[in-house]
Amino acid sequence: MTFKKNLEKYGYTLPNTSKPGGSYKSVNIRDHIAYIAIQFPIWNEEFKFQGRLGNEISTEEGYKAMEICALNVLAQIEEKVGIDNIVGLNHIDAYFQSSENWDDSPIVVNGASDLFVKVLEQKGEHSRAIFGVYKLPRNFSVGLTATFTIKKY
Repeated sequence: MTFKKNLEKYGYTLPNTSKPGGSYKSVNIRDHIAYIAIQFPIWNEEFKFQGRLGNEISTEEGYKAMEICALNVLAQIEEKVGIDNIVGLNHIDAYFQSSENWDDSPIVVNGASDLFVKVLEQKGEHSRAIFGVYKLPRNFSVGLTATFTIKKY
């Protein structure tokens, strides 16, 4: 896999990993599955894209917010497991808070999906679910969880 080359090719860098905001682990490994706790659009401890999609946050900004969430997922995997130890991305759950009439969540979640496929290539192909919620912590517009299959750890 050319993970680092792909990051560079598409102009991405990994942020510093954020610490859990409660009593849980950022990455929990069971057998060959790594579960990544929810990641928000936090870039090196700076909160980004806070507000509701369709109000304070545009669809295009939501796409960028999801890219940051995906980069945070990759940063967690790189730090705790090592990208070279992944077999592939299995599934993502995407969460968003929006105005009542906003309905572009698939476009926003493509920010994460597109990034995973660009950077991880075939190993980034995944299934996904999208959930609209009333409120996310710290008023973040989006959040993302993921599961990866990993080599014996």
